[in-house]
Amino acid sequence: MVDPVRQVPRAASLKSDSPEILTSRHASTTSDPFNAIAEPRRRHILEFIAGDERSVTDIANALELGQPSVSKHLQVLRDVGLVSVRREGRRTMYRINAETLRTIHDWSGMFARHWRGQLRRIKAHAEEER
Repeated sequence: MVDPVRQVPRAASLKSDSPEILTSRHASTTSDPFNAIAEPRRRHILEFIAGDERSVTDIANALELGQPSVSKHLQVLRDVGLVSVRREGRRTMYRINAETLRTIHDWSGMFARHWRGQLRRIKAHAEEER
């Protein structure tokens, strides 16, 4: 049974075998690099460790985030292959995994080429109108 106002299944009808249960079609944050970087704090972490390998403490202090929060974000980034880890004594050091990041860069580069072409057309049109 569907709630007519919200157009979603009513709680009483949410049984495991109910065909009315809505399923998500997007990839999990922990399996897809694109979903993982949708979170702004994860992008900030990637930006911070882009130049150098860093510990959780270094990242937490620099970005003014709690250590547990940083650890959780790093685990997501690690799960999707965007960062790699190594132990240095008692510290865990994180660095960017360039290969996985390259897939995101290459995909987004397609749009950069598109916009460069659009801007060239706009410039040419503006110059014609002079």
